[in-house]
Amino acid sequence: MRQRVLLGSGIIGVTVIGVGVVVWAGQQGYLGPYGKARRLLGLARQALAHERLPDAQANLEELVGTFPSSPWADDALLLLGGVYERQQQHVEARRMYQLLLEQFPSSPVVTETQDRLGRVSIAILFSPVVTELDAVYEVRRGDTLGEIAQAHRTTVELIKRANSLKANTIFPRQKLKIPTGRFRIVVDKSQNRLLLTEDDQFVKSYPVATGKDDSTPVGTFTIVNKVPDPVWYRQGAVVPPDSPENILGTRWMGLDEAGYGIHGSTDPAVIGQQVTAGCVRMTNADVEELFAIVPIGTEVTIVN
Repeated sequence: MRQRVLLGSGIIGVTVIGVGVVVWAGQQGYLGPYGKARRLLGLARQALAHERLPDAQANLEELVGTFPSSPWADDALLLLGGVYERQQQHVEARRMYQLLLEQFPSSPVVTETQDRLGRVSIAILFSPVVTELDAVYEVRRGDTLGEIAQAHRTTVELIKRANSLKANTIFPRQKLKIPTGRFRIVVDKSQNRLLLTEDDQFVKSYPVATGKDDSTPVGTFTIVNKVPDPVWYRQGAVVPPDSPENILGTRWMGLDEAGYGIHGSTDPAVIGQQVTAGCVRMTNADVEELFAIVPIGTEVTIVN
């Protein structure tokens, strides 16, 4: 009789443990309609922890392809984009980040996704990878980079970066990637952000400083001149480009509103604040990147 009682207690104990495991598994998402999706995410994370990128990619691709509406789809898309990035597959990474933003606009990983999307979009622009927003141009005898850039409404520097050109020399029959999308800029004063788009597709968002006392004008303007290493003319004084007092930084892009423009900075700590005399101020690294991309004639819209 004692053995039977002990045996019965053991069965009860095992049953309780079993129920507990089931409850825990259900709470963690391992059971139910998306149980496999949760397991795939776990396998992908394990693979990433051991640098097994192909295994992680396979698990994440199965997850987002089979369970696009699972509670872990946004995390999976972010991880998969990162896996593609690490393998230099920037077009595929961009597609994952775009999909995440389109399908999960309220996801807690949206800000990180936008930052990553900006990074890979610039990497694609500055690479020989040809997308639907590019053309391939065959150089003709007598062509110059300046003429090609002007004909396609782009910049010499962007053509050079996209084709890994170290100099302005080109040769007949040479094939060049030419970005053909139309770039636009939107500056949001309330957020102190500058948004760059290409044919209305998100390219990158940059932090900026705008005018104190609402001094940055609102409206739609055009970039009318671009000056590398600008001189700053201040109350009759001439401040040279290399002076630490030259608040224009390393680049100037003037607007068709006299006295206003987008420029660099000698004090990156103020980026993100409303502190300027009305211009849009960026870090030198960011303004140099933007300067290389957008041509004269680019539309700039400034909103409150």
